[in-house]
Parts: sequence; C-alpha cells; structure tokens
Amino acid sequence: MRIAGFQKLTLLDFPGKVACTLFTPGCNFRCPFCHNASLVLSPEDADEFSEEEILSFLKKRRGLLEGVAITGGEPLLQPGIDGLIRKIRALGYAVKLDTNGSFPEKLAALLEEGLLDYAAMDIKNSPERYDLAAGVRTDMEKIRRSVSLLTGGKIPYEFRTTVVKGIHRREDFPGIGRLIEGAERYFIQSYVDSGDVIDPRFEAFTPEELGGFLDAVRPFVASAALRGV
Repeated sequence: MRIAGFQKLTLLDFPGKVACTLFTPGCNFRCPFCHNASLVLSPEDADEFSEEEILSFLKKRRGLLEGVAITGGEPLLQPGIDGLIRKIRALGYAVKLDTNGSFPEKLAALLEEGLLDYAAMDIKNSPERYDLAAGVRTDMEKIRRSVSLLTGGKIPYEFRTTVVKGIHRREDFPGIGRLIEGAERYFIQSYVDSGDVIDPRFEAFTPEELGGFLDAVRPFVASAALRGV
C-alpha cells in the first residue's frame, strides 16, 4: 500500500482521539475544489513512506496516540489497505477511514471484518448535481450503497460536505438531506484555499450563507452542524 503523507499528530482528524494521519495518493474523483491536488493529479510524484516506517513509529507511540486516520486522495483505491489496517489494529490503535463512497464493496469488506472504528464519507452534492462537484461522472447507486452501509452499520460515522461558491446552491441541500436522511451526524464545511487546490478560482460562502444551507438540511438529519466556521 502506498502512503504519500504522514502527519504525526492530530487532534482534529479523528473525533475523540489523539491520532496521526496517513495520506494515500490517487483519487478517482476530480473535485475542482480539492485541497490535496498534488496527491490527486500527480500521485506518481508523491512522497513515499513505507509500511515499516509507519508501523515502527506507531510501536514507539503506544500509550501516547490512540488512533490512526487514513485519508487521501481516496484510500480505497489502495490495494493492501486491509492488510495495513490489520497491522495497525494489532498494535492497539483505532482506525478511521475517510472515503468518497464510490467503492461500497471495499467499504463493506472492511466493515464486515471489523477493521474500522470510525468512517467519514464526503457527500459532494445533491444527486442531480453530484457530477459537478465530483468532477467526473458518478455512479450514484454506489454512493447510495455506501451511505446505507454506514447508516445501517455498527460503527460511528459522519457525512460531510465542503461547500464552494459556483458549485453549491441553497436549493441543493434538501437533496443532500434526502440522500442521507436519518444519518447520525452531518457537517457542512467551508471551503478553504490550501494553496494546493485543483482549481483555485473558487471562493467560500459567508457564515450566514452556510447557516442557511444548514437550515435546509436539518429536517432530514438529527445532528447537523457547521464545522470550521
């Protein structure tokens, strides 16, 4: 499995855990507002961290760190992700996965084996405008299957949408709400220009506008909130 980035400490990426974060290269989506453009567009040029290097670090941090967040890119593109997770869990760590939800079979396999402790799935937009946000043609049936796996599963999870002017509109959010209706928790995140964005022309909405989006989705989700605002 390829690991292209490694953050040794995070208090944000894994809710309730002191964790580290692994970044995988490559993604099957091309979200124009993606903030990890180099990992998505040039995965062959990404840094490389060996599994041995990561596992050695984790062995030394037992008792200090509690979890490992795996993000990307899209981690479920990686062959061998299940094997690495088994090794991480054998060291006593909880594992969180970030995914775009386009690989429900792989997500199901990890869930069935009990390899995940938390999952975060990006909801790009309402079904009618999903392709605009994903930057590619999207199989919505796969997205719906991943949503169902999480809402019907046994581990804590969250859905989240990064909202961007030119991509999202207030009228999109009832559709998002219906897509994830009954979910435990949902977050609306403001767009932030990281300096490594696929298309840097986008802008963020105001907090007031984000609040309006939140009001539109709340009838469908018990716990919906703004994040990073």
